[in-house]
Amino acid sequence: MKKLITFLCSAATLGSINAQTLIQAYKNRADLVSQTNITTNLQDFSNLGIKTTGSTNNANALTWIKNKYISYGYSASQIVEDPFTFGSTSSKNLVITKTGTVYPNKYVIICGHFDSIYGPGVNDNGSGTSIILEAARILRNVPTEYSIKFIHFSGEEQGLRGSSHYVNNVAYQNGTRVLDIKLVFNLDQVGGVMGNNNNTVYCDEDQAGPTSNNAASAAVTQQLRNCTALYSPLQTAVDPAEDTDYIPFERKGEVITGFFERIRSTYPHTSNDTFANTDPVYIYKIGKATVGALQHFAVATTSSSIVLGTKETVSSPAIEAVSIFPNPTKDTVNIDLPAGVKDFSFEITDLSGKLLIKKDNETAVNVSGLAEGAYIGIIKADGQKAVRKILIER
Repeated sequence: MKKLITFLCSAATLGSINAQTLIQAYKNRADLVSQTNITTNLQDFSNLGIKTTGSTNNANALTWIKNKYISYGYSASQIVEDPFTFGSTSSKNLVITKTGTVYPNKYVIICGHFDSIYGPGVNDNGSGTSIILEAARILRNVPTEYSIKFIHFSGEEQGLRGSSHYVNNVAYQNGTRVLDIKLVFNLDQVGGVMGNNNNTVYCDEDQAGPTSNNAASAAVTQQLRNCTALYSPLQTAVDPAEDTDYIPFERKGEVITGFFERIRSTYPHTSNDTFANTDPVYIYKIGKATVGALQHFAVATTSSSIVLGTKETVSSPAIEAVSIFPNPTKDTVNIDLPAGVKDFSFEITDLSGKLLIKKDNETAVNVSGLAEGAYIGIIKADGQKAVRKILIER
C-alpha cells in the first residue's frame, strides 16, 4: 500500500468529532477476543506452510478454516466453498453467512485472504485470517440487524483473483448487482513486528476509483476509527485504499474500508513471513477493534443476555489479563498476574512446541540459558491458559 497521507487520532480527540459512544454490550464482546486463540491460530496457520494458490497447502488451509467454523457451531448450510480458476490454476474462496434479523438480504462483508507466496504468510495474511475467525466465533449467537458474510479469499497474491471472481460472478452476475452490500471491511497485513511501537493501525479509505463511493467510504472509515478508539487501546491513521481484496468491490461502486498495519513489515512476500516475525499482541488489539466495529456496522443487539455459542473454551478474562515483561528480554521474564490468581504454572516452549522451561508459582523466571530468538510462554491457572510470544535478544 502507498502511504500518501495520514491523520493520527487518539481516543481522547475522537469524542469531540463524532456522535458515536461506547456501547457496553459491544465492549463486552470485544473483550472476549482471546490472545490465546489469536496466538494459537497464528501458529496453526504457520504450520500449514506456503499456501500458494492452487497448491495442496492452499487447499489444506481452506479446510482448516472451514473446520474452525464448524467447531464454532456454524452449520453446513452457512458455509459455502466458492471455486474459481485462472489459467491452469484452480482454487476456492470460503464464504460463511450469518443471517441478519431485520435486513437479512443486506450484507456487511468482512474479508481477508489466506493464500501466500514464498513463505507461510503469517503476517500477510494469517493475521487478518485469525482476526476474522475470532470475530466469527464471538458473534455467532449474537443477533445483528444486517447479515454478515465472513469471506476468506484465495488468489489475492496473484492479482486479487478470488475476490475478483466473487464480485464478478456472485455479487454481480452478467453485470447486474444481485447482492445488496452495505459495506466491505477488509483485513490485510495487520501482523506488525515484535519490538516496533505498534500502537497505531491504519484505517483504509477510498480516495480514488469511482468518485461516487468516496464520500460514503470516508464516512465508514471515520466510524471505523471511532470504534477502534472505543473498543481497543489503539490509535488510528487514515490510509488511502490500495491493492487488496476490497478493490474489486470498490470498482463496482461498493463502499469499502479496512485495517492495515501502521509500521509496515518487510517480511511479507518472503520466506521470513513467519510467526516469529509478527506481534501477536498487536493482532489481538486489532481483533478487539474489529469485533467492536463489526457490531457497529451490522448493528448488533445491545442485550447482555446472549450466550457465547462455541465448542471452544474461552480462556478466563482474569488469566487473559496476564502480562509478561520486559519483552523483548535478555535474562529474566517477569510475570504480572491479575489479583486472585495464586497457583499457576509457567512454561516456555520453542515455536515447534518443545518444552524448554517449566516453573510453578514463580513470577521471575531466568531465561539466560535460552538462545536469542522467539519463544512461546504459556501460563496455566484454574484450568485455563494464556499464551504469549516472548522475544529474547542478546
